[in-house]
Amino acid sequence: YAMLLSLIFLIVLVAAVVGFVFRHEIKTNFESNLNLALRDYNVTADRHSEAVDTIQRTLHCCGVQNYSDWERTEYFTQRGIPQSCCKSQDDCSEEDLKDLSKAKLKVFVDGCFFLVTSTMESKMSIVAGISFGIACFQLVGIILACCLSQYITNNQYEMV
Repeated sequence: YAMLLSLIFLIVLVAAVVGFVFRHEIKTNFESNLNLALRDYNVTADRHSEAVDTIQRTLHCCGVQNYSDWERTEYFTQRGIPQSCCKSQDDCSEEDLKDLSKAKLKVFVDGCFFLVTSTMESKMSIVAGISFGIACFQLVGIILACCLSQYITNNQYEMV
């Protein structure tokens, strides 16, 4: 049991170190994947389009860097900026969303990349605290399992 807990502890420790060391690559990959999701955005219910809509609605943002990122997409040429960027769903018409100058007043202008990364970084202290607490419990479990094993081994020869 102590060996299993030690293995899990080491895996979590390695994952934390790798995540910390490669955090810049993670950001770069996230940005490129968000750009790909915008480029391939469509109205049909695929996971990437739903994820983009959810991010934009939840964080009140639009596009990767700003709302004008949608101008370079095929979706924009057909339908304009998506409804998920609108500040108010009642006040967004399709004609307004096809014109960037009109859309600027109706949609969120801030990009999602900065908001997502800043939200993640602000929550990292909470994640680190919880991870540290779990690691402490694992270490206590490892120590107690070793003590129990030692106790059983010492008393085995006295049971005659």
